Amino acid sequence: MKTQPLDGVTVLDFGQVYNGPYCGFLLAQAGARVIKVESLMGETLRARGAKSAASYAFALLNTNKECITLNIKTDAGQTLLKRMAAEVDVVFENFAPGTMDKYGIGAVDLRALNPRLIYASSTGYGVAAGPYRDYLGMDITLQAIAGVMSITGEDGGPPLKTAAAFADFIAGTHLYAGIVSALFAREQSGAGATVDISMQDCVFPTLATAMGSYYVAGEQMPRAGNRHPGRALAPYNVYEATDGHVAIICIREGHWRKLCLAMGTPELAEDERFVTTADRAAHIDEVDEIVGAWTRRHTRAEIFATAQAHGVICAPVQNLDEVAHDPHLLARGSVEMRAHPQLGEIAQLHTPLRFRDIDPPSLTDVPALGHDTARVLAELAGVDDAELERLRRADAV
Repeated sequence: MKTQPLDGVTVLDFGQVYNGPYCGFLLAQAGARVIKVESLMGETLRARGAKSAASYAFALLNTNKECITLNIKTDAGQTLLKRMAAEVDVVFENFAPGTMDKYGIGAVDLRALNPRLIYASSTGYGVAAGPYRDYLGMDITLQAIAGVMSITGEDGGPPLKTAAAFADFIAGTHLYAGIVSALFAREQSGAGATVDISMQDCVFPTLATAMGSYYVAGEQMPRAGNRHPGRALAPYNVYEATDGHVAIICIREGHWRKLCLAMGTPELAEDERFVTTADRAAHIDEVDEIVGAWTRRHTRAEIFATAQAHGVICAPVQNLDEVAHDPHLLARGSVEMRAHPQLGEIAQLHTPLRFRDIDPPSLTDVPALGHDTARVLAELAGVDDAELERLRRADAV
């Protein structure tokens, strides 16, 4: 196995819940030494209980990290962080805006001690400027303010959020990208950087299709359910099968002709109602009924196999059990089934960032709260046994 891309990089990870911890997961999987820094109670997901939905998320996002405790509200804890910051490459967090500054351990303070330090933060709205700067943000509120909920749902129905916490995870991905970009720049200049990631900024590009339809129509289109947000493509929907549903999309004329062949109705490719993309969009209900009449006669597997054989863009709608045991994810090594002390066998993720001829590191169990505190503080802050005992008595670690 070759050296991982971020081998030799040391990171202090103050991530909470999904956003920050996912960034730390990506950094650790890329070979960085990631030291998860938690309060004496543990970060939010760890503290929610031994067996809950949070147990899975915590195990998923915090593998391959070392875990220490640090009370940043105490003078001793702040001093320890400053000592460690002088020795590491990256400090990142996704606290409420201004949290670290309030304790004198924000970007300005820590980078003054270590000019090569990358200090990165991910907040709802960014910390550089703007009227929302100090507002709190979580996935659902970002989906609301960023416009995602306004385009999600059925025509005439209320706005909906996506059940997947995509705003948190796309922000964590951008936080990773910002850190890696800053590390690359440091190789050229020798200087560190302050990285400022706004969840709102990260979500905006996902509106590309909906915004395009808005500018073309001159107004926001009604919510379209599973159809194209601008109702400009057909078929573009989820269709019923004998054992569930499948998603089918045709974005070019060739895709439509191939679907007609797959359905055994090649003559529809020449039907004047369906000849062009615009024609099919104008007859969207008829297109959906034709495609749906075909899919309702077959299983998902049959439809998927026929579609792939004809070059049609199609996929079955899989439930969570099917996703956890997806043969492609398992064959690729993207997902690994591992034992969890409370949940039993669970599907855990390897990094989506892959490099040819470099295998991702083996997954590890998440250490107990504070498991690595003594060793890490000894290495990065010169803390001996006597000082460690004083720090523990003072509730600093």
